[in-house]
Amino acid sequence: MNQSSDTTAIEAATFRRLLEHLNNNKDVQNIDLMILAGFCRNCLSKWYLAAAEEQGLAINDDQAREAIYGMPYSEWKAHHQPPATDEQLAALAKRQK
Repeated sequence: MNQSSDTTAIEAATFRRLLEHLNNNKDVQNIDLMILAGFCRNCLSKWYLAAAEEQGLAINDDQAREAIYGMPYSEWKAHHQPPATDEQLAALAKRQK
């Protein structure tokens, strides 16, 4: 392997580990990620979609979200995403200023 392919393999493994970590911590809500880190699973799916398009791959938003969530987004949302609290919404609004 050359350095470029080594780097790509390491980055890919790191990304898979991030997705595994998020999957194992479904109690961490997207809004909490946005408040603390400025990105969430939905952001990852948008970045995934953009990267696929840059590579000339034709995928859609639903496919990108399923790659990140490990299931259809509607299913994940129904089982793992309660409505945001007023406190979460206020914290997000403060972060976005």
